[in-house]
Amino acid sequence: MQIIITGATGQLGGLILENLLQKMPAGQIIAGVRDPDKTAELRQLGLETRIVNYDVQDTLDKAFVDVTKLLLISSPHTDDTVWLAQHLRVIDAAQRAGVDHMLYTSFAFSQKGKSDNVHSLTEQAIQDSGLRYTFLRNALYIDFVNVLGLKEAVSSGVLTTLPGNWRFNAVSRSDLALATAAILAHSGPENQSYELTASQTWTFDNLAKALSGLAGKPVIHREDPEIQHWIYNFLSTIDTVSTTTDLERWMGREVTPLKESILPFIRPQEKRTLLD
Repeated sequence: MQIIITGATGQLGGLILENLLQKMPAGQIIAGVRDPDKTAELRQLGLETRIVNYDVQDTLDKAFVDVTKLLLISSPHTDDTVWLAQHLRVIDAAQRAGVDHMLYTSFAFSQKGKSDNVHSLTEQAIQDSGLRYTFLRNALYIDFVNVLGLKEAVSSGVLTTLPGNWRFNAVSRSDLALATAAILAHSGPENQSYELTASQTWTFDNLAKALSGLAGKPVIHREDPEIQHWIYNFLSTIDTVSTTTDLERWMGREVTPLKESILPFIRPQEKRTLLD
């Protein structure tokens, strides 16, 4: 069995590789990278590297030769039209190369919103292709809290947010990577979808409490209707409250506690993953 992971030098891709190397031989894993200058450390780990550029069909056709499983990590492009075209290019190449099983990092509960969002359209295209599939519908990354002024909240003792009944199923990339590696290494599952979210939601009050624990002093949560920030408009357009136990089941443990998940944004580490 040969597994290729696209976006292998990205934050999520690097973490998935680290976990997968603990579950199967490096000789069965291919790291798909866009930048050939980032392959040296991957090769030192015993991994084969192949160029995977979502915009260049020829790289995709070559990269997917003799691949059994393909993990398509969603494109980071911000233009939906380009984003979808990139995904369709990968799906088409996977079909031609005879890939047996395609996994895709989708978004949790995106099917509850507009059916024309890029994740839903990508899922539909994969289903229509006839490839066996697994949809890894990832929750919102915990990273979004970094725009809320956490360091300022620790300094001032006040976390200020827009009023609302905000609840979140967000989780860390590390947790998502652990579950994804387990799914990749498993002989199945095929034609399945998993909503990889926290099993319980948390609130801004919980976030302030976590900050208090890290700061060693009280941090309170205060609402201010005058706050203006793009993040709240974004959060209001996605499902941040629905939960499942899919993530914990595949990880084999509970999700990382909120306090531990936000630690990197309060005390940044020099290097969060070997493959960043």
